[in-house]
Amino acid sequence: MEMNPNPTGFNITGTIVWYYFCCPREVWLMAHQINPDEDDPNMDVGRFIHEHTYVRDKEKEISVGNIKLDIVRQDKDGLVVGEVKKSSRYARSAKMQLAFYLWELKQRGIVARGELLFPKEKKKEEVILTDSLEEELFCALKQIERILGLDKPPQVKKIALCRNCAYKELCWA
Repeated sequence: MEMNPNPTGFNITGTIVWYYFCCPREVWLMAHQINPDEDDPNMDVGRFIHEHTYVRDKEKEISVGNIKLDIVRQDKDGLVVGEVKKSSRYARSAKMQLAFYLWELKQRGIVARGELLFPKEKKKEEVILTDSLEEELFCALKQIERILGLDKPPQVKKIALCRNCAYKELCWA
């Protein structure tokens, strides 16, 4: 399936896709370079997990276009792209982020499968870019484009994520 995921001129990244499935307001804020509170403890935990887990595989971390892959390795079945998350609580967001990475690679002629890695939980989930997952991704990308084209961020909406959000001061101060 062909699609121009960027008619708004904004750089859609895997992180933007992840935020879309958590909070559309965060999509707009991040894309408009309004950064979250870097001193937020949840940001610190995420950075720590990113830096101190799967250390041997981190040597294989690479950037391709506008995506940054946590782990890239070859196994007996082919290329594997790994995405490390601190919790499986937002597994759907993580799955769609990884689907975006797999789709971006596919556009470059690279076939890979994905693995979501949750080190604190010692869990791993395989992600394959199926036609249905790709269709779900395209629907999300269209909505992301719509959000990015707004003059101001979507209205504040209280959700469970707000409590631990590094953007909470921008929404609830």
